[in-house]
Amino acid sequence: MSMYRTINPATGKTEREFELHTKAQAFEKLEAAHQFYNSDWRHRSFDERKAILAKAAQILEQNKEKYARLIAIEMGKVLSESIAETELSAHILRYYAENAEKFLAPREIEVATGRATVLSQSLGVIYCVEPWNFPYYQLARVAGPNLMAGNVVLAKHAPGVPQCALAFEALLLEAGAPKGAWTNLFIDNDVSEELIARPEVRGVALTGSERAGSAVAAQAGKALKKTTLELGGSDPFIVLDDANLDEVIPNAVAGRMSNNGQVCTAAKRMIVHESLADEFVRRLSDALAEFRYGDPLEQGVTHGPMSSENAMKLALSQVEKAVSHGATLVTGGKQLDRDGFFMQAGLLTGVKKDNPIFYEEIFGPVAIVYPVADEDAAVALANDSPFGLGGSVHTSNVERGRKLAERIETGMVYINEPTGTAPELPFGGVKNSGYGRELSSNGIEEFINHKLIRSA
Repeated sequence: MSMYRTINPATGKTEREFELHTKAQAFEKLEAAHQFYNSDWRHRSFDERKAILAKAAQILEQNKEKYARLIAIEMGKVLSESIAETELSAHILRYYAENAEKFLAPREIEVATGRATVLSQSLGVIYCVEPWNFPYYQLARVAGPNLMAGNVVLAKHAPGVPQCALAFEALLLEAGAPKGAWTNLFIDNDVSEELIARPEVRGVALTGSERAGSAVAAQAGKALKKTTLELGGSDPFIVLDDANLDEVIPNAVAGRMSNNGQVCTAAKRMIVHESLADEFVRRLSDALAEFRYGDPLEQGVTHGPMSSENAMKLALSQVEKAVSHGATLVTGGKQLDRDGFFMQAGLLTGVKKDNPIFYEEIFGPVAIVYPVADEDAAVALANDSPFGLGGSVHTSNVERGRKLAERIETGMVYINEPTGTAPELPFGGVKNSGYGRELSSNGIEEFINHKLIRSA
């Protein structure tokens, strides 16, 4: 049985299966992309590339429900969230279409004599490995900047979303991108490693787990290839003593439970001032009880299934482990009695530092609340993590929140809203959450030759 298959998580049934590309086929596709880059794509003007990316954005927006339904079917995201992801993907493509030329314009350096100019030039074939939780958004984050910069892309998408992978490739072809600009690959990890070693590949971008990031970074490092890694997260959601819980609770629900908690930047650790902690737990528990579970394509459903049986079982086992080591399960955290991979949203308290779950990332619908005495305790707890992706601070005093945000060891901090994303905002982390940035002007500069030309 092929690893690339559509298993509808709402039913648990396999709907489609796709054959793997052989190593020979993968190498042929790499060579074709490399030849296309050298003979064509790198020489095209910004306006030519812009027309293709802008057209792709338009197609996505005009057919957003069609594309969104594939997300819902393949990984269980409710239709409204799937449509929002499709729209965001279109915005990213359009953002780079409109701004790439400005971002990559030659830059003059002031020198004592002569002239010094830095040019931003493409590198060649960029290989990306992408996850299942945002099937189009993750691809758009690579496609927008790299195609506009003059690179071409080989994409190894997650095996659980093959129809989304094919749909994105078809989208770019329909928009006018020639064959070779974006190439989808259905390959296993062994072939992936051999691709990374090939000289035609000039950079590797991965979004995924720590394990995957460590493996790919080692492979790329051995071959002297630059990488960007966006890995796991255990984002702190800090609630200060002056916060308004009427505003905070909806943010907590959205920040932790959107996409069933299967988000790297989800609010996984809710660090709440002790004066508000009891009420916060009660109100958050009440909010979780309002969730309506079901087929993600059905009207009125707020939460669909987990993306896969393995994802559900892992999250359930982590809840059981937390409780067996002294935590309190306030609500939920159980498998629902129905077909498919449905898990009731859970809420844990009493997770101490000696609990093995303290330093783990739960990639599912489980919130953990930690009461703290003051700001210093909140910052210390927020930073006591192997991860450093995002985080948020909730307070009635924005300046107070911004000052506290400066002390948090993450790549991103939001004030009075959950960690989010937008085309113009740099996205990435520190520590075990990876390195490099996607989106914004930072994202397009990752896989670029910043070439200095100096004349006396």
